[in-house]
Order: sequence, then structure tokens, then C-alpha cells
Amino acid sequence: MLAKSCSVALPIPADNPYSYSVPLPLAERVVPGARVVVSVRSRMLVGVVVECFPEDGSEGLKPVLLAPDSRPLISESLIALAQWMAGYYFTPVGIVLKAMLPGSLWGRSSIVVHEIDGSVAGGGTSAHLMQQLRGKSGKASASSLAKKMGRPIWDTLQRLERVGAVRLETIPPNLGPAAGSIKTISLVTPPQTLLQREELFRRAVKQRQAYETLDALGGECSVRDLKTKHGISGGVIKALVDRGVARFGEEQLLRDPFAELEGSPPVSPDESQDTVIEKIRGTEPGTTHSLFGVTGSGKTLVYLEAVRQQVEAGGGAIVLVPEIALTPQTISRVKGVFGSEVAVLHSALSESERADAWRALSSGAKRVAVGARSAVFAPVRNLAGIVVDEEHEASYKNGEAPRYNARDVAVMRARLEGGKTILSSATPLLETWAARERIEVVRLPDRVSGRPLPKVRLVDLRTEHQVSGRGALPWTKLLDELVRQRLDRDDQVILLLNRRGFAHFLQCGSCGEVSGCPNCSIALTVHSMPRRLFCHYCSYAEDIGVNCANCGDQTSESRGVGTQQLETWLGERFPDARLARMDADTTSGRWSHHRILEDFANHKIDLLFGTQMIAKGLDFPNVTLVGVIDADTGLNLPDFRAAERTFQLVTQVAGRSGRGEKGGEVVVQTRNPEHYALQTASVHDFESFAKIELESREVPAYPPHVGLINVVVSGLSESAVSKAAGDLGVWLRRLVEIKAGSEVNLIGPAPCPLARIKNRWRWHLLLRASNRDLLGRIGRYGSGKASSVVPSGIRVIFDRDPTSLL
Repeated sequence: MLAKSCSVALPIPADNPYSYSVPLPLAERVVPGARVVVSVRSRMLVGVVVECFPEDGSEGLKPVLLAPDSRPLISESLIALAQWMAGYYFTPVGIVLKAMLPGSLWGRSSIVVHEIDGSVAGGGTSAHLMQQLRGKSGKASASSLAKKMGRPIWDTLQRLERVGAVRLETIPPNLGPAAGSIKTISLVTPPQTLLQREELFRRAVKQRQAYETLDALGGECSVRDLKTKHGISGGVIKALVDRGVARFGEEQLLRDPFAELEGSPPVSPDESQDTVIEKIRGTEPGTTHSLFGVTGSGKTLVYLEAVRQQVEAGGGAIVLVPEIALTPQTISRVKGVFGSEVAVLHSALSESERADAWRALSSGAKRVAVGARSAVFAPVRNLAGIVVDEEHEASYKNGEAPRYNARDVAVMRARLEGGKTILSSATPLLETWAARERIEVVRLPDRVSGRPLPKVRLVDLRTEHQVSGRGALPWTKLLDELVRQRLDRDDQVILLLNRRGFAHFLQCGSCGEVSGCPNCSIALTVHSMPRRLFCHYCSYAEDIGVNCANCGDQTSESRGVGTQQLETWLGERFPDARLARMDADTTSGRWSHHRILEDFANHKIDLLFGTQMIAKGLDFPNVTLVGVIDADTGLNLPDFRAAERTFQLVTQVAGRSGRGEKGGEVVVQTRNPEHYALQTASVHDFESFAKIELESREVPAYPPHVGLINVVVSGLSESAVSKAAGDLGVWLRRLVEIKAGSEVNLIGPAPCPLARIKNRWRWHLLLRASNRDLLGRIGRYGSGKASSVVPSGIRVIFDRDPTSLL
């Protein structure tokens, strides 16, 4: 039955969908999951239909203005997933749906103001607005005028339109990039006999050659391929059309920058891998698996083979990998198993490329999506399985609304659609490990071909002899000798220093003043190229002054080290080595980190060093030494996950060594060699680490023993934020007492460890409870009412299942 009215979720912070009537000509297209264009106050917005109503209740409702899609872009199961996410993460469903579609498929109208007769405008704000409009030659967007006026102007514009002073023009929303197309040429007559061809072409030898080439290609080809691959000129091609034996056409072209990337031929699984593959295949739909295997055990091969059978039977699959691990090497492995069925969803794609990949999956032209966090929403048909590679990665957590974790969303989506989930890692999240009774754990305890795990040495920086002239850089004689030894025998080396920049901070040697960011509660990082001070949180930058800003002395000194200083040291220490630095500064360009890794794979680089991005799933058999310059950088952070992250990072980067026949070694430099995270990482013992860490989180209670909501209060005034956090704390405490009693624990308020970011002061409170359903109800109610407790200008965020409390 055709819809007469519908509920539309809009990409705005509205608690509930809006209702609209459905004009009869649009009724066939207005179905759940379809995009529609509707009016909201002065704007036209693109929204998504979440529900339709066949009964007549449309009186007084605004009509749907446009339904651009011939079929819904979002499936009913994805709508159900969006509604679950909206409830779980305390986010309006329209904001969740906005995250599900490529940004280019959402549009927003704009209002253009035209001057008609300024003499009837009157005085005050109206006169001021007309003056601004004349300054823009009598035509300007409403948003630019509002910015110039420094205040909302919609009421004023409506008044000016009523008296005839201005005309308001609404520019409809852009509905996204059109699908690409390619020009084709095809034969319009049956293949000619030899005699007919002689008669038809006579002396037009080149036209006959073109005709026969096109005939050999099946009668149709793209004009571009005919020119570039077969050497036929445009004039000859046009002559075939003029002669009436061929015609031009057009077909949809999917813009895919990975189309020419060849798949790596898959290897056959060994006996232990085959056993795990069959275990996963034999489980029921909806099952969640933890694929727990040491580094180098072939987990990628296992999870691809585990879902291959289902894809061959017509199902679809999603493979999630951390953004930095989404390399041509990874994509090539996936294409080696699934061939041309693979669509890549990557942040470095253009809007058109991303929209085309999305369309290919939505139409069923491709059935396997590989991508980072947001690929969990890929419109894969007949979803049979979702893989979350490196499931422990914090980058799967979204940093803005909706603040979802793609790992958890993947599990829920697979359950809703009857697919299986594979959570793959050598260092599983403790939340996964603690849920072993509900999650099917499958193990790969050994490396491929029986290769040994690399020997890990913990080097005590407090006692080990260090190389002279190193400055503040921790560089022991042992590490120096091992690096030189490997370079001399043409092996490759990876060095980890999880801190960008030249030095950690700049400090005056006379008065002790540290150069800090004026917008954030953090020291500025010294960079040498360019030579400036940078804030890695808000991008503030300033020149390095000759004199201390506090005392005027000229004795400012760099303290701590970063990857730029390491680069300088390595260049001086090993002048003949080919070096490459890999951090956020050197990989900001499109595909830049891919080029670095490709050069390393081709041994154009001898020594690769950088931040944690070099620890992610890289497989280079010629790497025989990995060095961790300073394992303590994250160990003592004021965050309950600090030890877990350190264990993960050291274990993962150690796993880059010894993947080939030469074997490998790892050196971890630390001032805390007795810490259990480093002790257990040095012997590749995740289970012992997990036992100790889980016990340490029992008192005080932290995840996975309890659920957690981090309530962050922020604003431009330190005193206003402090007071608002206190008022919110009183209100939340009363709410908890009434609704939950002692079952929910409220901690705080207190300043965040990073007390100011991007000029906003930050305080936080923690809500925690073992009863996660009850915690969710408190969070939903609190997030909906918090804005009425704090004054305007204060922002309150309820972040469920935070990955960090900094």
C-alpha cells in the first residue's frame, strides 16, 4: 500500500524524526531507507525515510518535495542498526544515518538574499543588514550575512521580504556526484563476410582494421581503450560511425583507483589454519569469533578463507582494517581471494570515488567491502560475514557523534543480518577476552611454517651504556651495534618512537618556563622541518623565539625527543643507510604512507622509523630487527588502558620482526623493565598479561568489569565550565539516586587530564555500573536533559564505552 505520510530522519540534532505528507506522484519512491528532500524552516534538507504510514494522517503536514532515488539507499536492517546505535550511543537517529551514507550524498540548501528596494527596510537591525547587503553588490548568501552581522538574522530577513525590501532565493541541495560514464563504440550490423568487407571499405584500410579489431573484441569497446590499447585514431573511429556500421554509446563507469591493482595469489592454508577455518565455517549464523593468533600466524589468510565459501555462494562480506593498515598490500591480499568483487572504502578517495564504491556495493555489482571504521556501514547485500582485523585498535572508535565503536557495531550488524563476526588480533581487547563464554575463541598459537617468534630483549635505560653525543635520545650501545650489524648485511630495520616532532617541548634553562599552547593544556612540540612550535591537538603553531618569553634569557632548550630528532640522529649515525620517517607529518598527503611502505617492500629503504603507525599489520620478510626507542611514552599516562595499550604496541611492533627465513630480534628500551606489561610482551604471553590486568581493574572497577560513560563538560571560560560541571554533577547524582540507587556509581566532577583543547576548558564525570542496561537508561535520560542543566555556551558530551579518559 502506498504511503500517505512518512517519518523522516534529518542530519540535525533533533531527538525525533519529522513527519511529512507524501504527494501521490512520489508515493512509489517514498519507502523506508530512501532519501527525500524536505523543507525545515527556511531550508531544504536531505533526509532518510525511516517509516511510512498508509493511513491518511497527513493533514497539516508539509509535503515531501523530492524523492531522488529509484530504490532505497539504506536497507531495513541498516535502519534497525541505526535505531540501535541511536539508543546505545545517545545520538539522534538522523545523525547516525548521516554517518552511514557518504558525505557527498547528503545535501543542504542555501538561501541567497537579493536587494529589491532598500528604502522600505526601516531602521535598526534591518538598516544595518541592508547596508551589509549593498556592500556585497546587493546579493549575498544568508549565511555570509549572518556571519558578518554576528547574530541570527532569519527573523529580520523574513520581515524584509514581507515589506518588499529583499527577495529570498532557495538554492536546492546538491544530491551528490553523478555516477561517472565512459564513451563506447559498438557495431550495429552483423559481422560482414570477407567479400562484403572488401566492398564496404575498399581503400579505407584503417577503417577496416578498426572494424575487425572491434569485431574481435566482441563488437563493443570503450573509445578510450580503442585509442590507447589498440592504436586507432579518433578520426578513424568517427568514420566508422559516419559510415553507419558502428554507433557511439555511453555506459556507467565506476571510478576505482584500485582497479589496476592485481591481487596477490592466495597461498594454501596449512593444517592448523585449515582446522580453524573449518571451525569458523561450522558455527551458526550470528556467531561472534575471536581469532586469537600470534603475530605472523596467518590470521589474514584464515579470515579471508573462512568467508570465501559464503561469498562464492552469493553472500557478501565486509573486511574492516585500521585506516593506516589499509595499504595496497592489504587490498591486494583481499583481491587475491575475491578478485573484482572488492570495493575499497578509504578516506583518501575523492567524494566521487567513494560514492562510486558505495553504489557498486549497493547495486550488487561488488559484494566485498574493505575499508576502515565507516566501512562497517557498507551497503553489502546478503551479508554473510564481517571481519574486524586488529580488533584492539582504538581507531575503530569514532571521535564525534555518533561516538560508536566499529567493532561493537560490526557484532550487532552481523547479528541483525544473520552473518558471522570474526574479531582478529594477536592482542585481543580485554572486553573480548573477558567474554570468552559468549564468544567462540579460535587459536593460532604458532607462526607459519613453524618459524619462531622473535627474541625480545628488555634493555634498562637506567643502567645500560649509551652512545655519547645522542643528546636526550635514548640510544644504547647494544641497539647501536645491532642496527649497524643488520645494515651491514643488507637486512632491514624498523624503529618505533611513539612521539612526533623534533623534541617533546621547549624549556628555558634559566627560569624553567615551558612553551605551551595558548588554546590547550599541553606543551608545544618542537619541529625542525619547518623549525616551529606546533600543537598536535589544535594545530596552533608559532616561531621558536630567540629569547624566553617569561624571563628574556636566551637559554631555552629542547627537552625530550621526537621522530624528527631521531631522523637527524640516524642520518648522522648511519650516513649510508636509506632512511624513511613515517608519522602523521610525513603521511598527510594522499597515498603518501602507501608510497613509503611500497618503497620499503621493494628494499629502496633500509631503515623505517616512526610512530605507532609502523606497528600495524606490516609483513616484510627482510626485517630482522625491531627497536622500541622508548617503551615508557604511554605507560604512565593517567588512563586505565595505559598498560593494555603499551602491551599491544610492543607486541604488535615486535611482531614485524623475523617473518622471513632469517629470523629476527627485538630490542625494547625502557626505564621500567619490571613492569608486567613489558615482561609479558617480551615473552609474547597475552594470556598472562590479561590475567594480571583484569585483576587490576576489579578495584577500582573499570571495563570490562563495568560499563562506563565519560561525561565531558567543555566551554571557553574555565570558571564557567567548573561551575557547570559541579551543577551537572549535583543533578546527575540526584538522578542516579532516584533511578538506580547504588547500582550506578558517579565519580567526579574533576578536570580532564588534558584540561584544555582547542581553547575549550574540559571537566568530566564518570558513570559506571555492572548493569549495562541500567547504565544505558541513565545515560539516555541524562544526555537528553543535560543541556537544560548547564548554561548556553557549555557543551556536554556523553561518551559511552570510551577508549580513553584523557
